Order: sequence, then C-alpha cells, then structure tokens
Amino acid sequence: MRAMSERARTYSRFVKIEHTLFSFPLLLSGALLADGQLTWRVLLLILLAGTGARTAALGLNRLLDRVIDGENPRTASRELPSGKMAPIEAVLVTGAGIAVYLAAAFFISPKCLWYSPIPLAIFVIYPLMKRFTMWAHIGVGAALAMGPLGAWYAVQLSFEDSFRVALICLFTLFWVSGFDIIYATMDEAFDRSRGLHSLPSRLGKARALQVSMVFHAVAFGLLCLLYRASMTGIGALILLLGIGALLALEHYKAADIELAFFKINAVIGFVVLAFVAAGVGFSGV
Repeated sequence: MRAMSERARTYSRFVKIEHTLFSFPLLLSGALLADGQLTWRVLLLILLAGTGARTAALGLNRLLDRVIDGENPRTASRELPSGKMAPIEAVLVTGAGIAVYLAAAFFISPKCLWYSPIPLAIFVIYPLMKRFTMWAHIGVGAALAMGPLGAWYAVQLSFEDSFRVALICLFTLFWVSGFDIIYATMDEAFDRSRGLHSLPSRLGKARALQVSMVFHAVAFGLLCLLYRASMTGIGALILLLGIGALLALEHYKAADIELAFFKINAVIGFVVLAFVAAGVGFSGV
C-alpha cells in the first residue's frame, strides 16, 4: 500500500494536478455562458473531461520535452529525466488521461466526441513550438482556451450565438500566454544556450515582460467587452476591476515567480469565474 501511495503521488506530480486551479474556473465560466441548461450530470462530465484533458496535455508535454528537461538544471529533477518514472509509465498515465477525456466527451454527447481530437492536436503541437518560434507561449494559451469553449459546447451542443464564449476564450488565450512568458523568464539563459525559442531568450527578459503586459492588457480589455456586451450589475463590475488589479499586481511581482505565476494566477481564475457567475445572474445548477 505504501508503494502504491508513493506511485500515485509521483503520477500526481508528473501531471501537476494542482494546475487544475487554472483550468477548472475557466471550464465553469464557459459552461455558465452557454444558453442551455447546465445539469449536475453535464457539470460533472465537464470536470471529468477537463481532468482527463489536463492529464493528457501535461503528460504529452513531459514526454516530448524529456530530453530538454534532463539538460535543464531547473527541470532535471522532474519525474522522467530523473528516472523516478519510466517512459512506459508516462505513456500509460497520458493514455489514461486521453481515455478519460474521450469517454467523458462521449457521455456528454457524441457531438462532443467528434470535436475532441482538436484539443488533443493542440496538446501535441504546442510543446514543439519552442523549437521553431518565440511565440510558442501562444500555443500554451490556445491549449487552455479550448477549455471554456469545450464546456460551453457541452452545455449548448451548438456553435450558434458564440460571441460571449469567444471573448472568454480569447481572454484565456492572452491571459495564459502572458503568464507563460513570465514563467519562461526562469529559463532565459538555458533556452538561449540550447537554441530554444521563447520571448525571454530572443528579446531578453525586460522586453518579454513588456509583451506579457500587453497580452494581459488585451485580456482585460476582452473581459471589459464581455461585461459591456452582455452583463450587468455592480457585483460583476467590482469583480472585473479586481481582475484588472490582480493582473497589474502580477506584473509588479513578476520577479517572484512563485507568487506571480502560481498564487496570483490561481486567484485570478476564480475571480474570473465569480465575475462570469455574477454577470450572467447564475443562481445554481
């Protein structure tokens, strides 16, 4: 039992299960923006699909980057390059995530299953992008932006009247891309020495952070547009201003990666969810 428990903890660390704090609020935000009825059954299946997709995305990322991770002193202790996990274990964990994701999509609706390969393709492409473009951060943003879109479609089962969810997806794209740039500043020197493309390695830390700031300004502007187009209420407005303040704080504290990347962004995700819930007048499933 002790060995099984230790393996479970290793697998959890491998797929960074705590990063669901970034994705779950966005999934729920997409679901709340749909015009259909959100039932408990669909909600649970959305969260299950999101968990499977996150597992698949992180697993594919670790598998594709295992050689690079082994050369980087910051990431050499990760499960694959350090030998704490065998490659076959990583493949099985990733495969299990894909299976859970596809099964949840099917049980929501066969229509969801038809579109399910699109996020999987993005999960494969975005880890490879840093080999040839400094805009690889947008690939990370695109991967997470699939979350609210998928959850919205799971409730509505149609792409009609998709303006509101398009705004939250674009917000996710620019928000996540922006904070991935901040995270990448830790590997500026290594990426440059290894010939990897990232904004910090190509433009330098200061200019990369300026791009990140622009991305986050655009992300905030998209939420303002969402509020103006389809939301009302002082509560949603206060939460919107809170999101803007948190984004500004993230850049003020950009040198502290643990605070800026992990803690502040986790809070932002839940404030975005509260903003959407208040803006659409959500009263329960």
